[in-house]
Amino acid sequence: MNVETLGVLIPFAFFALVFASLYVHLTTRNKERLALIEKGADPELFKAKAEPNSGYGNIKAGLFLVGIAIGIVAGYFLSEAGMQETPAYFSMIFLFGGIALVISFFLQKKYPEK
Repeated sequence: MNVETLGVLIPFAFFALVFASLYVHLTTRNKERLALIEKGADPELFKAKAEPNSGYGNIKAGLFLVGIAIGIVAGYFLSEAGMQETPAYFSMIFLFGGIALVISFFLQKKYPEK
């Protein structure tokens, strides 16, 4: 098998894997729900309960994006300082993105919902 064939098969295999995973998940969920309804469960059980928007999701997403931006800038400075470009960017993006998520976790604990 040559390299050109692999270049075509890898994306195809990825999309096939995603499709198969979604198909199995949805069909299994449907069978479970039908079995519960046959045994007398209330169909309202499957409806998602609407929770009031607390704003924590917005804070988490905003902090995460800010962390990624700071990581890109830090990766640039590391690459200019002599580190290889790819590891510098990836390590800083993951580091600062993770730090932002940890900060959002502690903010949620500090200011609980009323």
